[in-house]
Amino acid sequence: RDIIAEPEIGEIYDGKVVKIMDFGAFVNFIGKRDGLVHISEVAAGRIGSVSDVLKEGDIVKVKVLGIDDRGKIKLSMKVVNQETGEDISKQAEAG
Repeated sequence: RDIIAEPEIGEIYDGKVVKIMDFGAFVNFIGKRDGLVHISEVAAGRIGSVSDVLKEGDIVKVKVLGIDDRGKIKLSMKVVNQETGEDISKQAEAG
């Protein structure tokens, strides 16, 4: 039997971009879980289009920001250093 891991708010995971939309990108992580990286959470600066930054199949590091009452998972890429996997939102707060 597979053990299904539950995503934890505040944790960082490796994920794979599975779908690009105008409003963001869906990222698959921990098994069959998909979450949404809203366009405002893709990069620190303003981006014109999600597809300018991401493409399907990209491996990215995401932080779980929250899970709504319907189980939809909200993710962020901009608060994670994509090279090291460090949470850079904490550095910004300390900075």
